[in-house]
Amino acid sequence: MNPAAFALLRLASPQLPIGGYSYSQGLEMAVERGQVSDEAAARCWLSDQLVLNLARFEAPLLLAHCHAASNQDWPELERLTACHRASRETRELRLESRQMGYSLKQLLDNLPELDQPARTFYQPIEEPGLALGWALAARAWGISPEDALTAWLWGWLENQLAVLMKTLPLGQQAAQRLTSQLLPTLEQAQRDATLIEPERWGSAAFGLALASMAHERQYSRLFRS
Repeated sequence: MNPAAFALLRLASPQLPIGGYSYSQGLEMAVERGQVSDEAAARCWLSDQLVLNLARFEAPLLLAHCHAASNQDWPELERLTACHRASRETRELRLESRQMGYSLKQLLDNLPELDQPARTFYQPIEEPGLALGWALAARAWGISPEDALTAWLWGWLENQLAVLMKTLPLGQQAAQRLTSQLLPTLEQAQRDATLIEPERWGSAAFGLALASMAHERQYSRLFRS
């Protein structure tokens, strides 16, 4: 197998110790409220997230981080990092990005693959979000920006399906059915994120933001806020 494939699997692995499994991104509250109550509703929620939110803003912003890191464009990477931090609509989403970004920074600080220019840039960043850490991990492990985006989208989908298996009566076979059904949408989201121009970045995921804000106050929950 090509070593690059191992690096890609490493980045996409749920074993990457950054705690992504502990967040639901509002999905737990959507289940609590009955907005997502079965397999069909879950497919609709995830499809809308991919096409109307991730593909229009989150994914192209992450891809831009990866390109800037790959090209050693540190001023642009700093600008994108500030943009990512400012775009977190809720306290919960900001804390999620900050905590996962911090965990990824701790990991990279203790690995030999990150080169000195990246370390010099990374060290003084006070709030290293997940997108920044992801981009620098891709740089450290020789993963192309496009493949890094693929790993991020796949990790997002896997995490959301894991949330559903814990909060709904949704078994592993149903989760695999959803994966098969959503793969074309995942590919579409990746393609759209690659083609969209920066001046057209943006989404208005009001339902997600409201679910995330409500999740911060949810009385009984499995996932972190």
